Amino acid sequence: MPSNSPLMIHIVPGKCDFCGCCVGVCPEDAIELMESSISIIEERCTNCRKCVWACPWEVIEFHREGVADLPKSVSAINSVQGTTK
Repeated sequence: MPSNSPLMIHIVPGKCDFCGCCVGVCPEDAIELMESSISIIEERCTNCRKCVWACPWEVIEFHREGVADLPKSVSAINSVQGTTK
């Protein structure tokens, strides 16, 4: 059951290769992975950190102070656009 604590899991923009390792270990099914985007479903996430430990590229981070001011999703299109400007 999801907790009432603030979201503390963050996906670092531009690093994800969309391999899906994090999705497979999430007990709450709180990670949405599409072909070229990934996001945390805040309502489901319990901050268990299993996705952080499972990510082979260190794309997912745990922030004790919360992630309210950080982006909630990452897409390949946004990452490419962000690096070409």
